[in-house]
Amino acid sequence: MAELQDIGAFVAVATHGGFREAARQSGSSASQLSEAVRRLEAQLGVRLLHRTTRSVAATEAGQRLLEQLTPALDAVTSALDVVNGFRDRPAGRLRLNVPLSASKLILPRILPPFMAAYPEICVEVTVEDSFVDLLRSGCDAGIRYGERMEQDMVALPIGPRTQRMALAASPAYLQQHGLPKKPQDLLQHICLRGRFSSGAMPAWEFHNKGRTVVIEPAGPLIVSLGAGADLAVDAALAGSGLVYLFEDWLRPYMERGELAPVLERWWPAFSGPSLYYPGRRYLPAPLRAFADFIQTMRW
Repeated sequence: MAELQDIGAFVAVATHGGFREAARQSGSSASQLSEAVRRLEAQLGVRLLHRTTRSVAATEAGQRLLEQLTPALDAVTSALDVVNGFRDRPAGRLRLNVPLSASKLILPRILPPFMAAYPEICVEVTVEDSFVDLLRSGCDAGIRYGERMEQDMVALPIGPRTQRMALAASPAYLQQHGLPKKPQDLLQHICLRGRFSSGAMPAWEFHNKGRTVVIEPAGPLIVSLGAGADLAVDAALAGSGLVYLFEDWLRPYMERGELAPVLERWWPAFSGPSLYYPGRRYLPAPLRAFADFIQTMRW
């Protein structure tokens, strides 16, 4: 009978699409995983993975094996996790996949008290702004804003239920270029834009008394939304143009007078983020504790 460790190595590599990423997620090494998969293939007498210098993919036999193994290994993990119910406090690892905005604006208020309440849970946070397949990424749960969830996903509110986008500029910029009085005035101003990883560049949207105005402003700087947002803020602080970002992101600069709010009565509101995770899988004790914890918090 194949060693369970070798089977786990194959599942990790096939799920993550490569030895290097599987090693990063599992805490093992790529060479150890490669040797484990070779042992399993030798024992079964069939090739399970296609290997090239650029990619790794399951063969037809490997895909069939993966489909059969995944629910079985989930059941094993669920059975072992039952032991957590006999502990005074749950223990283990909680893996979260979150956008930069959540890591900056949401988690700093949640994680310190959660880690104090559950010191035996290790929280591992991966920050990326693209929507990911949680199972393939090896994460237990994710945080996202407004994306369409698959039908088998459970979504719980996390953080403030309503947030706003804000527009701001440095006092020096406004003194030199004047204060916009309406959204259409932005077409005559220098604006610092952002682009999603998909390549799309979102327009700037404004709402006031049931009226919506969508602007496609121009400017000399385009940053990647998420990872490059702080660069846009720095440029705005230096007087290079207007920045359009989460209100909570810009609020500290406005409170210190480094940035001034612009068109505040037009700032649009939107629903806050959700914690989501697969509903068909068992709920590991660390994730169950985290889900219960966020529902007790007030914003």
